[in-house]
Amino acid sequence: MATQAKPDLTSGAPDHGARHVAIIMDGNGRWAKKRFLPRIAGHRAGVEAVRRVARAARELGLECLTLYAFSSENWKRPASEVTDLMGLLRHFIQSDLDEFHANCVRLRIIGNYRALDPSLVDLIDNAVARTAGNSGPILAIALNYGAQDELVRMAQTLARRVAAGEIAAEEIGIADVDAALYTADLPPLDLMIRTSGEQRLSNFMLWQAAYAELYFTDILWPDFDGRALAAALDAFRLRDRRFGGL
Repeated sequence: MATQAKPDLTSGAPDHGARHVAIIMDGNGRWAKKRFLPRIAGHRAGVEAVRRVARAARELGLECLTLYAFSSENWKRPASEVTDLMGLLRHFIQSDLDEFHANCVRLRIIGNYRALDPSLVDLIDNAVARTAGNSGPILAIALNYGAQDELVRMAQTLARRVAAGEIAAEEIGIADVDAALYTADLPPLDLMIRTSGEQRLSNFMLWQAAYAELYFTDILWPDFDGRALAAALDAFRLRDRRFGGL
């Protein structure tokens, strides 16, 4: 990405061992409320946090950073807030795409984003296509994403393959499930971070998180930065990951 003032990420970044980190970005509304500001101010501050953390993720050597930007349940929010969120997404892509491309970042979208406004879908498709040939880290944005919906879609995909005679039902294995998910071409998930003090997964990457480490922080998302990401990776480095073994 374009030259920026680098945060002092003093944690030994390359030896943390994580390839793929996902973040549930929570706390924009509470951040705004604490400051007697409208919720949109919290979402705008949250976009700035996305920029900081995306740059830090690259500096810390992550192969993939996945951000939960808009869930399939977020449609339940007031229409005005949904409109504001979509406007911020549109502006983020338009203003930051050159920076991503200049730094070889590959933009990926997971979720049923094609249900969004057609002009926004076109903007997203063009951004993904422009960065597809880059060789650097992946920034995956979860849009209109819900893990339960993803698993239903996976089951439907495999059922169609069985019906077509491509595979026998009893032959379906973990690799087949992995290949039918939105995240099929992403590295395995190592670390799931949730900000704002809440301690639940909120329908995010349920299959992928089966053996991921979980890290919860009280920091509200607009205050999260490179130092906070480095602290989470330091904690990850100290975890003993046995994957069911001894």
